[in-house]
Amino acid sequence: MSDAGTPTQPRRTGLSRRQKRSLSRGAQYLVFAAAVAALAVTADWGRLKNQFAQWDLVKQMFPDVITLALKNTVLYTMSGFVVGLVLGMVIALMRLSSVGPYRWVAGIYIEIFRGLPALLIFVFVGVAVPLAFPGTEIPGGTYGKVALALGLVSAAYMAETIRAGIQAVPKGQMEAARSLGFSHARAMVSIVIPQAFRIVIPPLTNELVLLFKDSSLVLFLGVTLEERELTKFGRDLASQTANSTPILVAGLCYLLVTVPLGFVVRRLEAKTAEATK
Repeated sequence: MSDAGTPTQPRRTGLSRRQKRSLSRGAQYLVFAAAVAALAVTADWGRLKNQFAQWDLVKQMFPDVITLALKNTVLYTMSGFVVGLVLGMVIALMRLSSVGPYRWVAGIYIEIFRGLPALLIFVFVGVAVPLAFPGTEIPGGTYGKVALALGLVSAAYMAETIRAGIQAVPKGQMEAARSLGFSHARAMVSIVIPQAFRIVIPPLTNELVLLFKDSSLVLFLGVTLEERELTKFGRDLASQTANSTPILVAGLCYLLVTVPLGFVVRRLEAKTAEATK
């Protein structure tokens, strides 16, 4: 008891929660630094340099790695994205349709093409389509085949993204448009879909990043020297030189595009989150 007659508070012993969190965080940093140091000490940097950092091979790849391989990769990606976006919009509207067969067809398409590996879709476009339709050529040659294959793969994911965006638009928007005399189709095109796209821009941009990497599957279609993308370009030169430096350079070229796109995705997601608060 204290002099005032009130019980004394027990003296605190040990560390506070904040101090414990700081110690835990410091221990994690220490373990991470120790792991990095161990890898740095045990790695054979000489062999790594010989296999992945031959400056003569790097100079040999330029400017073709940019003017040919990266250019083709971007063209394949953008064409596939456009096809996927158009087809995905159609599938999304079919999925939301009041007509049962439309919903069933859209659902089956989404489940099949989301479940199949992208490689099988490329094989299907490159082999099965010519066998099923003899004498029929896909417009655009290799570029058309890649656009179709990537479009079929991405459309299933984009359809679900767009459908979610349309359903996220408040129903009052459609009701207000109909009360002003808009038809359902006109209200959807003029009012609902533009708002839905503002919502789904971040995930669609993320899909673009995934397509950029999936474009490497074009090598399974059989391409000419002028149609090679980054992965095929790097692998061919690596096979010719028995060195992995070209593959590393090709990977860095992918990062030149995917890292800025990833930053754009994060910025768009942040802006979308602020707008919905």
